[in-house]
Amino acid sequence: MAVNPKVEGRTYPATKPYVVSRAKIAEFARAVGATDPVHLDPAVARERGYSDVIAPPTFAVLVAQQAEAHVMTDPEAGIDYSRLVHGEEGFVHHRPLVAGDEVTAHTTVVRVRAAGGHSMVNLRTEVDTVDGENVTTTTSVVVIRGDS
Repeated sequence: MAVNPKVEGRTYPATKPYVVSRAKIAEFARAVGATDPVHLDPAVARERGYSDVIAPPTFAVLVAQQAEAHVMTDPEAGIDYSRLVHGEEGFVHHRPLVAGDEVTAHTTVVRVRAAGGHSMVNLRTEVDTVDGENVTTTTSVVVIRGDS
């Protein structure tokens, strides 16, 4: 079943606030092999001008995917999650995520198109502090495989 093109342009509600913690940053840094001490040592982070440790660049995907889940579970979108293949992910950082940040995210369906019997869905997710500062913009393409 194809993704409903009528969801193109739709912006979904923001996620609940997520507090970026030192522990999650350290866990993520270990998982992705980010060894720079700015991710683990608050003193090093302060020496470099940050208020606390900073998250590796791809950490924002943890928050973005929470917002993207609103699209994936929208019955009107018609996305069969079991047929989803992640196509690509991009990040534009306006500043690093820092331990202590409290952020939310909201996703917009930028484009829905058919290609080779599959549906291609372009998403843009804005990660903002609860005070409204835009921290990161993520873009992603997901492919929903057709029946063939």
